[in-house]
Amino acid sequence: MSRYVFKLPDLGEGTVEAEIVNWRVKPGDTVAEDDVVVEVMTEKAAVEVPAPVSGRVLSTTGSPGDMVPVGAELIVLETQPDAAAQATPAPVVKSAPASTGGGNGAAAVQATQAVAAARAGGVATSPAIRRRAHEAGIDLRQVAGSGPNGRIVPKDLDAYVARRAPQPTPLRAAPKAVPVSASGTAEARVAPSGATQEIKVIGLRRIIAQRMSEAKRNIPHFAYVEELDVTELESLRRHLNGALAPGSAALTYLPFLALALVRVLQDFPQCNAHYDAERGVIVRHRSVHLGVATQTADGLKVPVVYDAQALTLWDLAAEMRRVSEAARTNKAKREELTGSTITITSLGKLGGIASTPIINAPEVAIIGVNRALERPVVVDGAITIRRTMNLSSSFDHRFVDGYDAAAMIQALKECLEHPATIFIAR
Repeated sequence: MSRYVFKLPDLGEGTVEAEIVNWRVKPGDTVAEDDVVVEVMTEKAAVEVPAPVSGRVLSTTGSPGDMVPVGAELIVLETQPDAAAQATPAPVVKSAPASTGGGNGAAAVQATQAVAAARAGGVATSPAIRRRAHEAGIDLRQVAGSGPNGRIVPKDLDAYVARRAPQPTPLRAAPKAVPVSASGTAEARVAPSGATQEIKVIGLRRIIAQRMSEAKRNIPHFAYVEELDVTELESLRRHLNGALAPGSAALTYLPFLALALVRVLQDFPQCNAHYDAERGVIVRHRSVHLGVATQTADGLKVPVVYDAQALTLWDLAAEMRRVSEAARTNKAKREELTGSTITITSLGKLGGIASTPIINAPEVAIIGVNRALERPVVVDGAITIRRTMNLSSSFDHRFVDGYDAAAMIQALKECLEHPATIFIAR
């Protein structure tokens, strides 16, 4: 037997260290070449690191939350002599997007993704599927892949799980007797009132916390909330949705907001900009690359709809759905998670009355949608029922004056309250 020391490889893009997120193996386990042994998080991506050789795990370095420098000992394996001799020093690793940002309580970042192909002969699939298989105790080498080059896609894993024989339901153990005190009364087994639970902040959640802190510490936020009468917009939305084929995705308020925002930004270019802190320069963009704050199982991410100014209402709706779904399922490409120039965010059914979204740096503005509801209002001296909704916005007060911020939201209000104007060429 030989002792093989595997060191944390260079994960690319200037990475000098990585955070341990989850060990897939422990000392004593047997692993095969290309099996994922550990998940790590860099400032750029969540990465799955495969074993360079087959063998038995002797030791691992670091616990979840610990930082390990590139080149430091990561795992020690006991291998056959020929396996150690043939091992390559730097196996190819797989990474998943670690983008977070935008929205209520969101981190202000759009990290990039370092995507690499699997080693020849390994199991080709996504990090999400590997995680599902690991949690279910499934050997992915037993799953037939129907994707390109035999890649395992979600339906392949679902079909494999469906074919597996159901496990028998384990018998429940008899309840243990409750101790009886000297007085003859049963002692209540309850957690003490002061009990606490400690959860280590690691991985994507750590990055979200870090970016949120940076955004609030470095950016003086100017918040502005405006009420909209969206009765006409709701009427148009319902009319358009009523003409859709059965099963088609219905329009929400977001694509209307996006289209109106594209129009308004022509008059407020200072809000469609980045602040380059290193050079001390404001970079205004002609194109509107729209960030869409998206809640995922891993935290908030901001996929991007590029060149929104060139899209129709239907195209915007379709593209916003596509990139959001890609972010939620960890299928978003690197270029789909970076480069937004302004972000919109919505809490959906939890929209509330108002919110204070955090700016997605290096952007200088973010627009939030709150809940729409019907309520009595006064119109032309008479009380009537109208559908209203608030827009909650935040601006970088260093570069967007309060007057300009308010004027932009007022222009957006005008468009959304009279939705026909959104479609009239200027």
